[in-house]
Amino acid sequence: MSADLLRRYYAAFNAADWDGMLACLTEDVAHDVNQGGRETGRPAFAAFLARMERCYRERVEDLVVMVSADGTRGAAEFTIHGTYLVADEGLPPAQGQRYVLPVGAFFEIREGAIARVTNYYNLQDWLRQVGG
Repeated sequence: MSADLLRRYYAAFNAADWDGMLACLTEDVAHDVNQGGRETGRPAFAAFLARMERCYRERVEDLVVMVSADGTRGAAEFTIHGTYLVADEGLPPAQGQRYVLPVGAFFEIREGAIARVTNYYNLQDWLRQVGG
């Protein structure tokens, strides 16, 4: 079931189980980074996760998952609770700032795996919270 796939994806995220997250994706997954470009493929997603692990510690809370009747599209709404650990490229200095943001994510599901992940959050709100 597609909803179970999305819940498994976020459970792996909360456990920092990057291999578990990658196992939920198609080999050619498209990843639309918030206010950024599109990255394609599991290797690109793995590199993104490595950067996230280095710069941030985050946890998904209040997760709500929705899936279309045919199971090919999904969405998730949640609150991200995070700590900014190390300065990310082009962003303000990190000093362990904490932040809480509402996030929306959209998915394409193909053959039982996530084929597209598109994330949205308010970058200006995040910058305000970390002092940028």
